[in-house]
Amino acid sequence: MIVPSIDLMGGHAVQLVGGKELSIDAGDPRPLADKFGRVGEVAVIDLDAALGQGSNAEVIEELLRRAPCRVGGGIRDVETARRWLNAGARKVILGTAARPEILAELPRDRVIAALDAVHGEVVVDGWRTKTGATVEDRMRELAPHCGGFLVTFVEREGRRTGMDLEAVKRLVEVAGDCDLTVAGGVAQAAEIGAIDRAGADVQVGMALYQGDLDLADALAATLKSDRPDGLWPTVVTDTQGIALGLVYSNEESLRQAIETGRGVYWSRSRDSLWRKGESSGATQELVDIALDCDRDALRFRVRQAGAGFCHLDTRGCWGPDAGISELARTLARRVADAPQGSYTRKLLDDPTLLAAKLAEEAGELAEATELDDVAWETADVLYFALVALARAGGSLDDVERHLNLRALKVTRRN
Repeated sequence: MIVPSIDLMGGHAVQLVGGKELSIDAGDPRPLADKFGRVGEVAVIDLDAALGQGSNAEVIEELLRRAPCRVGGGIRDVETARRWLNAGARKVILGTAARPEILAELPRDRVIAALDAVHGEVVVDGWRTKTGATVEDRMRELAPHCGGFLVTFVEREGRRTGMDLEAVKRLVEVAGDCDLTVAGGVAQAAEIGAIDRAGADVQVGMALYQGDLDLADALAATLKSDRPDGLWPTVVTDTQGIALGLVYSNEESLRQAIETGRGVYWSRSRDSLWRKGESSGATQELVDIALDCDRDALRFRVRQAGAGFCHLDTRGCWGPDAGISELARTLARRVADAPQGSYTRKLLDDPTLLAAKLAEEAGELAEATELDDVAWETADVLYFALVALARAGGSLDDVERHLNLRALKVTRRN
């Protein structure tokens, strides 16, 4: 897969050549994070912190709320690494601090060791000092202590000269059960496909910013299809992962979906782009795109507007929804249309009554012991909690965002 990179200096997204010469100032990084996050994790690197000339911490904290990010640059101790993990970083990237005694204090699966190499030799101090160690030697030393490696081919970095595929294959073998991400020189989508098939991800910056590489092309290069028309089956789900329908995608529809942030697919009957909701108003906001394990199918996670996904005006193509997500959406509608005199209307209009019911039902849940009683009381608590959520204008998305952030914390509450 492709891992788009956002390098930060002075709050701006930039690209350097050879790690020194400013080549591109792309300005505000937030729109980039929104777009890049649609295809997976984004590498966010604080160049100012890495160079000891400042910090982009506030900007990074905002980007973490907008996209799944792995964070690097200036992380030289356990405390800083933990702070970023607690802030919501999917992973942290450690360079010179990637030493066994530091890595041992961090969750292995969420640490990436960054190794910069010139013609196979590890370099440090901003690529100025040779260490005499090979990349393979350092990987073998650190593999028991980290979950992944980021290997940058410095002699190719920012120059779009292509990557040495055979070298990548050798590093994949050395990495063993660790994930491998490589960077430096990639300029063509076909390279990303080849590297993906070899078992590694590709971190890309300059080629994306220069327009030499398109995200949709990069994604498509990793996919395959056994269909005569070459289309990729695409499962559309809501943000809770509930399937809404099955559609099809091709490279053109992927490009439109990524660029616009909308549900855009390929219509087999019309043999043309299908922008969901263009005529019905049942539009979709694209949250992200994921590939299945075999790279022959896609999942689009969307926020569905209007009556629903199906042309029969149901939320999904398998009929009406049920359960917690449907209750949450019903209560959100009831904020505006609950009839006077209904119990839901009373709860929405009387915060004191709602607070009392929440406390009452929580107490009953705490006292319940039998499974059926616990399930019954849990349903009551969930109902009143969802009323409170709807009254505040929130949704399950807001709740899940907090739950997901808590799951990423490495420092737990007592």
